[in-house]
Amino acid sequence: MADAVRAKGIACFGPSAEAARLEGSKAFAKEVMAAAGVPTARAYVCGSDDEVTSALRVFGPPYVVKDDGLAAGKGVVVTDDETVARQHARECGRVVIEEFLDGPEVSLFVVTDGVTALPMRPAQDFKRAYDNDEGLNTGGMGAYTPLPWAPVGLTDDVMSTVVQPTLAEMRDRGITFTGVLYVGLALTGEGPRVIEFNARFGDPEIQVVLPMLATPLGGLLRAAATGSLAGHGPLVWRDGAAVGVVVASAGYPGTTRTGDVISGADADGVIHAGTALRDDGALVSAGGRVLCCTATGVDLAEARARAYALVDHISLDGSHHRSDIALAAAETASTSDHPPRESRPMWTRSRMWTRGSRALVGR
Repeated sequence: MADAVRAKGIACFGPSAEAARLEGSKAFAKEVMAAAGVPTARAYVCGSDDEVTSALRVFGPPYVVKDDGLAAGKGVVVTDDETVARQHARECGRVVIEEFLDGPEVSLFVVTDGVTALPMRPAQDFKRAYDNDEGLNTGGMGAYTPLPWAPVGLTDDVMSTVVQPTLAEMRDRGITFTGVLYVGLALTGEGPRVIEFNARFGDPEIQVVLPMLATPLGGLLRAAATGSLAGHGPLVWRDGAAVGVVVASAGYPGTTRTGDVISGADADGVIHAGTALRDDGALVSAGGRVLCCTATGVDLAEARARAYALVDHISLDGSHHRSDIALAAAETASTSDHPPRESRPMWTRSRMWTRGSRALVGR
């Protein structure tokens, strides 16, 4: 779409189809990171059973198997069961198999015109379906910002070691990345490592980041679209915190049930994701992640209390939500500099990469 709009001479905020391959193909993203010297995990690109077998044996459990293409945020399997890992690889066809390392995960959105890049506030989301990081992987069950436990200088570090090298490598390939670059990170003992790139604002994280942005969003996006971001100036943020809690339909993230009537979803802060209107005017569920209840406060505790008050007002038969979004971070914000338990990842990566014939090999 961005290509078609630009072809008509209209400024557009969003990457070209070629630039969006950073999200559309994990293998391409790994290739770019390898060439740019961006810190990420060792990985193998596999298209056959034999290649999958070799990669699984190299890394051992827990196995991290990622669909090379788009999978609505659910293309990753992390498991100690080799049979499950193999089955996921067969279902995907072409996969990236990566090493597993422990460390908290962080999401960083960066607005860019391809040369200049302005970072937004880091956030953290919750991928597993249920409390205590149990259940299957989802597209995200909630998020919060700021991260009181994050290392000082984290954003500057990521901009210098990840974002700018990646944008430069894309330019060297004749590709100007215009739009938003989402950087999914694992904070390992060796420093930040890239888990994945997205070429869009992703929920639920952006739903807690944008309420904290004091800088007018329209002018920011226009500056990126017109290549004038260098003259825009740094972003300004509001004090306080924001928390978002996703209300999911029965069965999510497996076979989801739709068509259930929803009430209480007309309050400020309730963002609709998977809803529809019936012919009789009733609001009903129409997807897996149905609503995201978002709120701000002077700190994480207040923002969290307000977000869950919105959740309590929602009525949706069979729905479920996590009760621990930002809980540990709110409890430890004033007492500890260590990542709370909830910030530990579903999967993580580490080390630098070079590219081999069929693999991206750590150097």
